[in-house]
Amino acid sequence: MSLIHRYQSNGYNIVLDINSGCIHLVDEVTYEVLPYLEEGMEADAIAEKLGDRFKKEDVETSVTECKKLKEQGMLFTKDIYENIIDEFTKNRQTVVKALCLHIAHDCNLACRYCFAEEGEYHGRRALMSFEVGKKALDFLIANSGSRKNLEVDFFGGEPLMNWQVVKDLVKYGREQEKLHNKKFRFTLTTNGVLLNDEVMEFCNKEMGNVVLSVDGRKEVHDYMRPFRKGAGSYDLIMPKFEKFAESRNQDKYYVRGTFTHHNLDFSQDVLHLADLGFKQISVEPVVAADTEEYAIREEDIPQILEQYDILAKEMIKREKEGKGFNFFHFMIDLTGGPCVYKRLSGCGSGTEYLAVTPWGDFYPCHQFVGEKQYLMGNVDEGITKPEIVKDFGRCNVYTKPDCKDCFARFYCSGGCAANSWNFHHSITDAYDVGCELMRKRVECAIMIKAAAADEEGE
Repeated sequence: MSLIHRYQSNGYNIVLDINSGCIHLVDEVTYEVLPYLEEGMEADAIAEKLGDRFKKEDVETSVTECKKLKEQGMLFTKDIYENIIDEFTKNRQTVVKALCLHIAHDCNLACRYCFAEEGEYHGRRALMSFEVGKKALDFLIANSGSRKNLEVDFFGGEPLMNWQVVKDLVKYGREQEKLHNKKFRFTLTTNGVLLNDEVMEFCNKEMGNVVLSVDGRKEVHDYMRPFRKGAGSYDLIMPKFEKFAESRNQDKYYVRGTFTHHNLDFSQDVLHLADLGFKQISVEPVVAADTEEYAIREEDIPQILEQYDILAKEMIKREKEGKGFNFFHFMIDLTGGPCVYKRLSGCGSGTEYLAVTPWGDFYPCHQFVGEKQYLMGNVDEGITKPEIVKDFGRCNVYTKPDCKDCFARFYCSGGCAANSWNFHHSITDAYDVGCELMRKRVECAIMIKAAAADEEGE
């Protein structure tokens, strides 16, 4: 298993020390020296191997510098977590810190790729009552231990179809904050159809983040996100989204799209949203069974990888021009990253984060809703299947064979358990297409940071 990952991108020779997270921009000599050095070869032998391309003294200088970095714990670093992960997981007391409230299992759009089946989630249309939502917030408070900051996401279907209950639950949450020394961060995901000034005003006062669902260019969006009778929704929602983003000072929101087999040139959708003035953008690959006509296929991957490169280069250019924007999948923290637990275990689904259906059932996350074997309990009885919590608690990069040799494992934390379940009926497997794309996104994100450091002479 290699301890480094090296690649070339946009004119840079980039080397990632996988276990420490250190990133090095290197010259051509060092780029070629490193694989031999990792094999344990000494300077003389490496110089002989590379003698037709580089001077012996240059190779020797490179080897000396690399050995210094190794001594400083910045290169060829050993993995310090693998031997302690079982103990770490066993002894770590997890608390519930976030809920995804399915405030409405109903929707006013008929998006072709919707995993929630127009909001029904393999079940029935329903709106969450205030009473069920109140019990969910009470459960979160009671099971959050000493943690002060809690998160509640209003999700659907379309949450604005149950807007009064959203407002009532926010009010209830604010009342409980003072009584229990908690602080709620409320978030909302909406398709924008019912968005109006009153909703915007309330969200700007109460919602820590708002996700605005839009797929990009009008023709792309309207094809995948129509109303039930077939008309497109772009012209209705887009002016409202532009107004909303501006009212939030282009912060604490993001426009979130999905690209499919039908728009493999998705960088154009990202740039379309940027051209409209949006500064916080996420456009993500659809996750769908191979049988769906819009599903991403293995043969699509090369074009998608090229699109990420195009987008990364354009983002660097726009940043220099003062027209920069954030793209969700290129936003990684290279200075320290998330805590150890997050690096190893990911989003916390099934342990720290739960989804709640309109009738009060608990599932590990919104994508498991309706999968009966993952029904964990309900708002009246609490968690009735603690074994599910344990299974998800053991889900980390060391229990997933596909993660073992992947350089990106500490950035994606093992990927999405729901995707793994949907494609392999195991939460410790990996969604192969997703892994390919994740590795490319990490490479692009690092390259963007490298370009910024190079520009500043760091």
